[in-house]
Amino acid sequence: MVDFLDIGGFVDDTVTLPAIKDLPPDYQQTWNTPTIRLPIISESEPVDDRVPTVVVDDVHVVYRIATGATWDASPLAGLKRLVTKKKSVAMREVHAVKGVSFAAYQGEAIGLIGSNGSGKSTLLRAIAGLLPTARGKVYTQGQPSLLGVNAALLNDLTGERNVILGCLAMGMSLAEAKTRVQEIVEFSGINERGDFASLPMRTYSSGMSARLRFAIAAARKHDVLLIDEALATGDGTFRKRSEARVNQLREEAGTVFLVSHQLSTIRTTCERTLWLEAGVLRMDGPTKEVLAEYKKFTKTD
Repeated sequence: MVDFLDIGGFVDDTVTLPAIKDLPPDYQQTWNTPTIRLPIISESEPVDDRVPTVVVDDVHVVYRIATGATWDASPLAGLKRLVTKKKSVAMREVHAVKGVSFAAYQGEAIGLIGSNGSGKSTLLRAIAGLLPTARGKVYTQGQPSLLGVNAALLNDLTGERNVILGCLAMGMSLAEAKTRVQEIVEFSGINERGDFASLPMRTYSSGMSARLRFAIAAARKHDVLLIDEALATGDGTFRKRSEARVNQLREEAGTVFLVSHQLSTIRTTCERTLWLEAGVLRMDGPTKEVLAEYKKFTKTD
């Protein structure tokens, strides 16, 4: 049993994330200022001085899906239903993430594994703020950046133009973005078989597009970088470059989450792994131990 100490009377409404594994109950308001419950740690207990970058506290994500085969989800159809007061078709709820809790810290590379449909990508999107939580909270330091195979680039623009556009979207100045184009193109390797950087993105293979997306995202330091299967699309040479860049991002005091079905990539890149199964966090621990249990579960070598 851990005792807690209430601290109140802060003038600033900004709340610093507590460096503890489990987040205490919701902050209570006292005289319109936050009261934070901090654990009282005895002198004999070791103090964890790591800096948390992501705290996921009992997070549930629920999708609502229309069961009717003729359901029209367009804005015009929605307006028509409001005007005509037509009842919506039956909705079905899918509980994709169920009560997941963990804390991630600066300098960690965390793998995320699990069977198809286990909620890995859904959890990343919730951490990135792209999906609302039905229950629970996600606390982050800075703005997490989600990099996935389906990350949008403009197909009618050339690779070079997309590099500039991506750099501008990440906050770089136009002058800085232009100086980084050649470096990013070389890292992606899209010019290894010709001058593809000057061609529209629609002429690229899915692997080339994914490599360029990763190269753009990796050109900037991130507080929290979320990678969803983006490293599985390249060849061995590109994967080695990507893994080296992930390690570099960690050394720059960032936190990296990596979703991949390639366990070898998780093993070489991440020292900690989360195993999700059917939306439930089944195991959280050192990568070697988690992968061993996961292989037993899936009966794979």
